[in-house]
Amino acid sequence: RQQKWKSSVPTQAKMPPCDFVPEKYKSYPYEHMMKIREKNISPSLRMYYNKPLLLHQGHMQWLFDYEGRRYLDLFAGIVTVSVGHCHPKVTMATQEQLARLWHTTNIYMHPSIQEYAEKLTSLFPDPLKVVYLTNSGSEANDLAMFMARLYTRNFDIISFRGAYHGGSPYTLGLTSIGPYKHGVANGFGCSTTMLPDVFRGPWGGSHCRDSPVQTVRKCSCSEGVCCAKDQYIEQFKDTLNTSVPKTIAGFIAEPIQGVNGAVQYPRSFLKEAYQLVRERGGVCISDEVQTGFGRTGSHFWGFQTHDIVPDIVTLAKGIGNGFPMAAVVTTKEIASSLAQNLHFNTFGGSPLACVVGAAVLDAIEEDGLQKNSEDVGTYMLLELAKLREEFEIVGDVRGKGLMIGVEMVTDKDSRQPLPAEEITQIWEDCKDMGVLIGRGGLYSQTFRIKPPMCITKKDVDFAVEVFHSALQRHIERAA
Repeated sequence: RQQKWKSSVPTQAKMPPCDFVPEKYKSYPYEHMMKIREKNISPSLRMYYNKPLLLHQGHMQWLFDYEGRRYLDLFAGIVTVSVGHCHPKVTMATQEQLARLWHTTNIYMHPSIQEYAEKLTSLFPDPLKVVYLTNSGSEANDLAMFMARLYTRNFDIISFRGAYHGGSPYTLGLTSIGPYKHGVANGFGCSTTMLPDVFRGPWGGSHCRDSPVQTVRKCSCSEGVCCAKDQYIEQFKDTLNTSVPKTIAGFIAEPIQGVNGAVQYPRSFLKEAYQLVRERGGVCISDEVQTGFGRTGSHFWGFQTHDIVPDIVTLAKGIGNGFPMAAVVTTKEIASSLAQNLHFNTFGGSPLACVVGAAVLDAIEEDGLQKNSEDVGTYMLLELAKLREEFEIVGDVRGKGLMIGVEMVTDKDSRQPLPAEEITQIWEDCKDMGVLIGRGGLYSQTFRIKPPMCITKKDVDFAVEVFHSALQRHIERAA
């Protein structure tokens, strides 16, 4: 039987069919859930939407609420559900391991940690062949910072403004988005440098980025020349010459910024920056928490799209399709710096986590999800670009594969962020029509579209039509 859907907002968009039927919701009523939330759950855990969703079940790209309403999930639990909600292969592997062995800690060998380490590192170029398994992205980045400092015997680490590398006290120094900063001492030994953002930054043109969609800004660069990249590299050199000692521990960057709204740098920027960092004795860290596991489509890892090989790579989110796990992959030499003393992680590399991780890698390969990310992601970017042509408030459409940002502005000339309350109305309308999307950017001005990698072109047609209806409603409201 078909899932019933009643949109509370007028739209022509027809949700694609889904033959999965969710179980009947049997827990507390919605109002009681809200009371528990207010009384017993930390207020720092904020929820999306004016009337927060009470979700009850998931199936691949779909989520179901307590009333059985179906939603197309274009945010994937914040870029975490890589292969689809409750993917049968991952679910089955997890259930089998649950009945066999949950936990021993890594003081003993168990089959799955060796099997997974071999499988994961086989996907990396030499010399990135040693893995340390952790439980979250913040923890992985924390450890990457620690290793960089131990190995180089230097202290200072550089990150981009607009970066998000975690919320732990150590990584907060690298994270450079105001609302995440708490009024406590953090960031000792961390310096930020100008973000080479070719849409919002001072320089940018019409050929800068590795994306099917370029900015609306024009430039006169000849073939193989990027003036914007050269200007941003000068800024990076300025940071090296003024803000840090002459030897540094390292530089960390996401191949495409995630929380800041899928911000892309000019081609070749990271390649030149890596060279400058290594000249200063530093190591280069690629934060693949959001870009890894085939999401960018053309490559399995985001750093490969920049034609670079980092010294340390951090992984989380999509690594476990929602299971709490993460990893640091590095060279034997850098990994050895941690072995001089004890460093122990009770849950990292548990039998359960390693089986989940291996099943996720199998699902990506068997379901052709990297190719799907490229094909469906490119299709979606080009469809969204048509909305940019139609609506003055759609300032930028960018990204690669299924890592997409749509930046909203008051007008394309000023590039001023669209006010938050207006963006909220568009966002709420999309949800009411059955499409869940994320928010990001320094002013929460960018819609983040990073769905499970199993979505189809029919899903994209539905989502783009919903977004079009929401933008049309916004224009009518403004009029």
